[in-house]
Amino acid sequence: MASEGKPSLAVALRARESVGRPTMVPTELAMDEGRSHLVLFGATGDLAKKKIYPTIWWLFRDGLLPPQSYFVGFARSNLTKGDIRQRCTPYFKLQAGEDPLLEEFFQRNSYVSGEYDSPEAFSNLAKHLASLPGGDHANRLFYLALPPTVFEPVTKNLHHSCMSMGGWTRIIVEKPFGHDLQSSERLSQNLASLFDESQIYRIDHYLGKEMVQNLMVLRFGNRIFAPVWNRDNISCVLITFKEPFGTEGRGGYFDKFGIIRDVMQNHLLQLLCLVAMERPTSTRSDDVRDEKVKVLRCVTPVCSEDVVFGQYEGDPNAHGEASQGYRDDPTVPNDSRTPTFATAIVHVENERWEGVPFVLRCGKALNERKAEVRLQFRDVPGDIFERRSKRNELVVRVQPNEAVYMKLMTKKPGMFFSPEESELDLTYSSRYHGVKLPDAYERLLLDVFCGNQMHFVRSDELREAWRIFTPLLHWIDTERPIPIPYTHGSRGPTQGDDLLKKAGFRYEGTYRWVSPHKL
Repeated sequence: MASEGKPSLAVALRARESVGRPTMVPTELAMDEGRSHLVLFGATGDLAKKKIYPTIWWLFRDGLLPPQSYFVGFARSNLTKGDIRQRCTPYFKLQAGEDPLLEEFFQRNSYVSGEYDSPEAFSNLAKHLASLPGGDHANRLFYLALPPTVFEPVTKNLHHSCMSMGGWTRIIVEKPFGHDLQSSERLSQNLASLFDESQIYRIDHYLGKEMVQNLMVLRFGNRIFAPVWNRDNISCVLITFKEPFGTEGRGGYFDKFGIIRDVMQNHLLQLLCLVAMERPTSTRSDDVRDEKVKVLRCVTPVCSEDVVFGQYEGDPNAHGEASQGYRDDPTVPNDSRTPTFATAIVHVENERWEGVPFVLRCGKALNERKAEVRLQFRDVPGDIFERRSKRNELVVRVQPNEAVYMKLMTKKPGMFFSPEESELDLTYSSRYHGVKLPDAYERLLLDVFCGNQMHFVRSDELREAWRIFTPLLHWIDTERPIPIPYTHGSRGPTQGDDLLKKAGFRYEGTYRWVSPHKL
């Protein structure tokens, strides 16, 4: 059903292909094109302003949402729809000629204020939703861009007052999904008492990134990798997340969690699952998530001996933010021992990966922005090149400059018979000219409308992830080890490199990949 001049989903997807835009075809279910209400809790927060509202706009602009979709913001602040528009529009990346469509978009928007623990506020919200086209029979999607401290009252009030009477009801939950295993279990039990697992979408935006989703295709769509993707051929797996900036005024928030809870326990562990999992029987959501859970159940809890912690200090030779250390942030306690850097060795105790260390490395205020998966292969047996052969590596670069490249040895051009490191390179900006990769939130929000849970975290998956890290996190909270200081803009503490060597990762330092568009 198409109405109000908007194309159907299929027409919109074909139109995107014809103009060279990326096509995001759902892998599991078709979209219900009836009336839909999206309610955004936390509508006045940074996440809503910078990510969620822009994502809703992009999907609306490109005709990828159900034709009759309506959007309701909910927060405690006494604001208007005009206030929301003023806050969010600078992040919309508007193009020439889009003003009429933008007006239509905001005609579909509304705003309701109220307290998150107030039944009366949710009764008012329910009346407002009933007044929108489709009323109580429209599909309803509730997006909780909220701190977990208010999840329980919000979900209980939603269940009591705002469920759809005739369509589907779905709920998106943003991380952090708790603080440790015990708090996460309490949140999960509360959600399970109110919603079916099929209605719950725990969002980890890394699962919406192009190269993260490409991991499954690389692994299971290419025969050449199947025989070598195991302990007999792979020496070490290094999963890296680096940011060149510090907490940027969010130190008070970050200090409650630290880098392990913020990045390692979720983003990096998800990448580990995609690298280590067995082939699923299909691409159906639960088939994929079943295999991820099997991997996590084989991971032993991380111990303190296999971790290096760091905390950045200001660079005395720099200016601006780089001159400021973590504890220079006025919102961070002067005696804070919260890690802003961590390297951890993780072991997957199963037949495929026994003895292969998975090294998770993440940090803020480092020397570059980078997220990648690097598989380092074992040495070539019977080397005939006088130990000049370096280890092969397969690298999936998640961001920036998305790429897949294989580091291998080749003959150096010229008269001499000398091996040299080079690469087989698939850099997306060179191979796919003019193609704009969708934002991760675009993919994931569209998946929710389509009912596809493949790229969302299931409750048992979450439980296993917290099981792996909770003993370490409790040790940190109790013992308060002193993080190793490192300079803002450096590679992090050198002890992190020492841990890599302990894991068997060999860094030769003789080769560095350069994005082709920089050559």
